[in-house]
Amino acid sequence: MNRKDVSALAGIALFYVLIESLGVTCPIRFLTGISCAGCGMSRAWLSLLRLDLAGALYYHPLFWLPIPAAALLLFRGRLPKRAFTVGLSLCGVLFILVYFIRLGLPGEVVSFAPQQGLIWRLLSGVSGGVG
Repeated sequence: MNRKDVSALAGIALFYVLIESLGVTCPIRFLTGISCAGCGMSRAWLSLLRLDLAGALYYHPLFWLPIPAAALLLFRGRLPKRAFTVGLSLCGVLFILVYFIRLGLPGEVVSFAPQQGLIWRLLSGVSGGVG
């Protein structure tokens, strides 16, 4: 990992600490009303820390995936380029596939409610409450 990577990760972490302190747990869901692909990830890890594997899988079935993804990024200079690309692509495809499956399932972890997002509410206010 180079200095730019560390700075970027620190900036992202600082941003999330700031918005979390303002009560926004997911900026994507806050803005759009639509859960992001990572929704439930924090709750999944907290469940795992309580040794509740079923709870962790409920909140996000791919809670474990950031570990191999981080390892790929950390060791990308030592891996063959093809192995790095295939590994990272596989992580991305798994996340997208599981995201769309979860969007179609009933439950409170992942939701599709654009009318609850800030963008929808702002546009509704500008257009005179239509929507």
